[in-house]
Order: sequence, then C-alpha cells, then structure tokens
Amino acid sequence: MYSSQDQMDIRLAAFAWLDEKLFSGQYEFRRKELRSFSIDSISMPLVDAQKGIWNPSTFSSTLSIVSMLKSRYEDRGRDEDGFLSYNYRADGIDNNKLRVAHDQQDPLLYFREVHDGSYVANYPVYVAADDRENETFLIALDESLRFFGDPLHMTIDERRYANRIAKVRLHQPLFRARVMRAYAASCAICRLKHLDLLDAAHIISDGDADGSVAVTNGLALCKIHHAAYDRNLLGITPDYVVKIDAALLDEIDGPMLRHGLQDMNNSRLTLPTRKSDRPSQDALAQRFQEFAA
Repeated sequence: MYSSQDQMDIRLAAFAWLDEKLFSGQYEFRRKELRSFSIDSISMPLVDAQKGIWNPSTFSSTLSIVSMLKSRYEDRGRDEDGFLSYNYRADGIDNNKLRVAHDQQDPLLYFREVHDGSYVANYPVYVAADDRENETFLIALDESLRFFGDPLHMTIDERRYANRIAKVRLHQPLFRARVMRAYAASCAICRLKHLDLLDAAHIISDGDADGSVAVTNGLALCKIHHAAYDRNLLGITPDYVVKIDAALLDEIDGPMLRHGLQDMNNSRLTLPTRKSDRPSQDALAQRFQEFAA
C-alpha cells in the first residue's frame, strides 16, 4: 500500500491533470479516458472499470465516487444544500474505505454522469458525515462545507451559504456540459469551435430568481460574445436575431470590432438540433428588455 504522502501526491496530481483538461475547454470525460491516467509512468485509473466507487488496493481510503444515470443506488444531489447523499454500498469494504476517507478528511474525486458514458468532474469533495441511521454518506461538494458544525442539521444561514456553493460546484459543470453538447461545442453567434474560447452563458443570470441551470436558459458563446451579452452591448430577440448596441455600431476601432461585433448585427443564432434544447423565448424576451433599455 502506498504511504499517506504518496496517496495525497497522487490525488493532487489527478486534480492538476483534470485542471489542465478543463482549462483547455474540455467539459466532460469518458470512463476510458479517466482510467488512462498515469503518474510517473505508473497507471492509476481514476475510476473503477464498472462500479460507482473506486477503492484502489494501494489506497487506504476511497479515491473517487461516481453517480450514474442508471444505478440500483439512489444517490442524489441535495441541490438545496450543496451535499450529495451517497448510499451505503453492498460491499462492506467500500463503506469502510469511505469511513476512512471521512476520518482522515481525504479529498475525493466526484464524477457525475450527464449522458450515457460521459461524466462531469467535481473535485475535491469530502465525506462530511456518516449517517448510519439512513445508511448514507454525506459528501460535501466544497471544502468549506465540511467545517459546518453538523451538516445533517444545518442552520438557515448555513443552508443559504451552501446553496450558493452548490451553484458553482455542482450546477455549473453540469450546465456547461449540457449547453456545449446542445450547441455541438460551437458559438451560437459566430460558430467558433475552439472549446477553450467558449463559455456556457446564462440568458437569465443564475443569481436571479428566474434564473436556472436548464439548457433552455443557456447559450454557447465565445468569450467576446459572452462578455458583450453580459454587458448588454449585444442582445438577442425572442425570435433569435442578434442585435448590437446602436452606439457600438457607430464606433470606428478595428477589425475585431467590425467583424466580431458590428457584422453580427441582424444575424440569426445557430440553434440546437433538438427543439427541446433551444433557448427559451420567454427568457430571451425578458433579457432583451434589459438590452433595449
């Protein structure tokens, strides 16, 4: 078995590897890719070949957990408070290694399946509580959440804080993956396909009471069009027509302004193939009022 320091070094190397992938624009992972990770030429899969929990024999505690769309376990994200309720596994060894992860507060990887065989990554996550009465482990999706006095019985203020954390750590990776897939990883305005230059933009801000992380409240936009949309220099009508701020149309600057923004005026969005993924016309109308004002 690896020493405690070696185990931690492997965990941190895995986080750095995923950081690099995400920074380059990658938004989801296949199980085969996650099992291809290696460190110092030594293979170290980040997930089990089939199971939803990975307890390498060389580790004293769990390395990763996976929530799958089709599973006999009813693992579920508690969206209101930023935790995952992770049911006990049939294999006692799996449960024991999760308890060790809880006792040692080891950082884990959490992969959530977004569609058949593809996952988004959340890390580091921690086992915050072992709820023996309900036979579940409570997984904190952010490091700060594990310092709550009793995560099983949170105060109103703690729940509010945890909800904000959950939007960033749990909802946003899912939102990005679903929006990028809906728009075939292409800017809906200019059709740019470089993933590292694409964002999943909200039509109605997720901080707004009417905001949501549904695909229909999202647009795949390149960074310049995302920034312009957020600042109401660019608007989108409910019938999917791009409008550029009148003052901006009159400016004379250079080719980026002309080709990147001014030439987009009155162009039409490239929409997702599936009608159910297309942007909400009600949300676009609400947002366009802000632009028109």
